[in-house]
Amino acid sequence: ETRELRYANRHGQTIWADPRGRHAGLPWPQFSIHRGELQMILYGAAERMLGAGRIKFGRRIAGFEQKGKTVTAHFADRDGAIVETTEADILIGADGIHSAVRAHFHPNEGPPKWQGILMWRGVTVGKPYLGGNTMVQAGHHNQKFVCYPISRAHAERGEALINWICDLHMGDDAMLPREDWNRPGKLADFLPRFEDWNFGWLDVPGVIRSAHAIFEFPMVDRDPLPGWSHGRITLLGDAAHPMYPIGSNGASQAILDGEAITQELLAGSDPEAALLRYERRRLPPTAGIVESNRRKGIDVMLDLVEQRAPQGFADLESVLPNDELERIVGDYKKLAAQDRETLLKLASAQ
Repeated sequence: ETRELRYANRHGQTIWADPRGRHAGLPWPQFSIHRGELQMILYGAAERMLGAGRIKFGRRIAGFEQKGKTVTAHFADRDGAIVETTEADILIGADGIHSAVRAHFHPNEGPPKWQGILMWRGVTVGKPYLGGNTMVQAGHHNQKFVCYPISRAHAERGEALINWICDLHMGDDAMLPREDWNRPGKLADFLPRFEDWNFGWLDVPGVIRSAHAIFEFPMVDRDPLPGWSHGRITLLGDAAHPMYPIGSNGASQAILDGEAITQELLAGSDPEAALLRYERRRLPPTAGIVESNRRKGIDVMLDLVEQRAPQGFADLESVLPNDELERIVGDYKKLAAQDRETLLKLASAQ
């Protein structure tokens, strides 16, 4: 259970520490969990609700058409052979940043947008830091380290799984590498830049070196679309609004999409009208977050401190006054619907 989100400069000095979940007085906890474990929890829950065999693997959508009150979708295997054709009332394209559903309606969109930042990701088995339940973002836009434990500490060894991400700006003229979640990363490409990042409470190079595997991925997004819904077809998550992973909004906004589309489908008998209501409800705020994240979003506090006090600070107030800091945090939380007022209103409605 996550207790705190802490932003720090590249010297490990705290800029902002935000209590999370129940520690912030909210009625729900916040958890950090291994992506694979979460996927299996969701898969198990969906299979229990839908029935065994309803979720198919190793397939991608190869084409679709809608006629009357039906959408027909064709699915291919990994070799490109059509293996199934299915009819349904609606089609929701939740097929990621390279969505085939999105590309059908926007064939000339081109590749994702890139501003020159590469990310290296890994999971390390190591000793917890700061009590074992703190998320950390340290550094600035051109060089950042993010980490957080995704398991409880082992009772005997005292070690936990620590998820981490390194961001480095590779230059405005760098070539965009093709996104691939499985591309191995090389320590020599980024570790030297982090060698002196030992904060006392967190040994950044030590965490990086202890990872059992490292993967490389560019930080990319796409321009907001004017619309998502086309009759009985719509988009959701990264297919609709891929964004830079700032504030964990890549995942959380997709979850909010799922909630909204479910509510709108249950609210009336006309699925086309429901998909349009869903679009009107979700497109404007997600487009705003895409644009804000391009401007560094809430992470702008890191850049301001780096610009104003590159060697560190003795008094944060003289570098980033509290009212300016609170405005940055408050504006972004409201944009992402993560401010306390919105969350408590949601809790009371439930």
